[in-house]
Amino acid sequence: MAAVDDFPALVPHHFLTPPPLQDELTTQTSEAQQKTLEECLPLLRAAGDPTRSPFDFNEFGLPELRKEDHIDFLHENLSVFPAPYVGLDASRPWLVYWGLMALYFLGEDVMPMRERVMSTFYPLQNRSGGFGGGHGHDSHLATTYGALLSIALAGGESAYRMIDRRAMWHWLGRLKQADGAFQISEGGEKDTRGAYCALIVISLLSLPIELPPDSPARDAGLKTFNDRLGTYISRCQTYEGGISGTPGNEAHGAYVFCALGCLCLLGPPDKTLRRYLDLDALIYWMSSRQYAPEGGLAGRTNKLVDGCYSHWLGNCWPLVQAALSGSSSNDGHGVNPGAGDLYSSEGLARYIICCCQATPGGLRDKPSKRPDSYHTCYTLSGLSTTKHFHYYQASDEISQFDSAFSWRVAEKRTSHSESNPAAFDDGTDVKPMHPVFAIPHHSVEGLRQWSGQQPW
Repeated sequence: MAAVDDFPALVPHHFLTPPPLQDELTTQTSEAQQKTLEECLPLLRAAGDPTRSPFDFNEFGLPELRKEDHIDFLHENLSVFPAPYVGLDASRPWLVYWGLMALYFLGEDVMPMRERVMSTFYPLQNRSGGFGGGHGHDSHLATTYGALLSIALAGGESAYRMIDRRAMWHWLGRLKQADGAFQISEGGEKDTRGAYCALIVISLLSLPIELPPDSPARDAGLKTFNDRLGTYISRCQTYEGGISGTPGNEAHGAYVFCALGCLCLLGPPDKTLRRYLDLDALIYWMSSRQYAPEGGLAGRTNKLVDGCYSHWLGNCWPLVQAALSGSSSNDGHGVNPGAGDLYSSEGLARYIICCCQATPGGLRDKPSKRPDSYHTCYTLSGLSTTKHFHYYQASDEISQFDSAFSWRVAEKRTSHSESNPAAFDDGTDVKPMHPVFAIPHHSVEGLRQWSGQQPW
């Protein structure tokens, strides 16, 4: 293996060598971590030995993002699956969302797929409200979320009109619980995932914030979908600082994103995150989830890096950073796209581009895993966040959920000079998304504007 001195000058040392401190206690966890390290290091160091790699590397020691290969992989994943994939039948909305969103990140226009999206979701919408995961399946908040975001991506009034907003409102009312949480389905579990999905649906479809008259939560004195929700999320923050799905359980990266997304829907992040969370403890826990030299993110304490947390945890950082910096003025005054991040965006980009790209196409959890549309979407989401600066802009509106639509994005400014040797540019052109809704800004606005114009 090439010596560290042979690498491009702009590759930081800590992305090329094992950590200096090693725990001598051998456990199943430490053995898995060592195996992962051995998988990743040759890929992170490949720029130092071009004879061992078929790829071209830039000045930062990174291979190119092979967009065309990944686009072909995604189109294949949006086609008809063979019979052995029957286990994915309950995940149809997710498969569509992951494929469409990943194609968008890579610069593809997904609107020509509108008819395919509509034909997929017409049979999945139930008269009682919401979407199931497959034909004849009960409505579920996670699959309703996936279906709604897919429809927003496809865009157009013909797609929007297929959504039964009134039935959705009544169904969500039946899911609202007395403690402020939401069940994920009627009679199902309740967790922060369900709360996030519910608020995304309510805000995008401009549904009344008041609970329907037949909502069981009204018997407990609740009047709106937002009642007691912030307090419920507060109870989900653990002693470590992270956030769990339900009070008393282990902190998990995906639930952190769902909880922060909820709070950013309830109000400005600098107010809601500070009101309901111990922000210092959360930042400590989030910071501890990024490893070196891999650069990737792990979803829980003592777990391995996984490409999907590039989204679930990587996209928590813009929300937290907005809570710390506060709102900009309406004219964008105070925005600094050149400001540094609280996490290593360079490390995350290195992990995604070097370790998560599979041959011939698609992206994966880690080098030993196979690619799939789930990891392809969420690694590209994380890569997008490393390239774009998200900020919250104060709004003059006073309508419900106006805070959710007050996010703006700018390209990060990077430059290299002797005075700024740590500046980093991965050379990719991955499109930005809305940090709360996880779809493009124009898709958010399109569905929101249409919904707001509909009679109730």
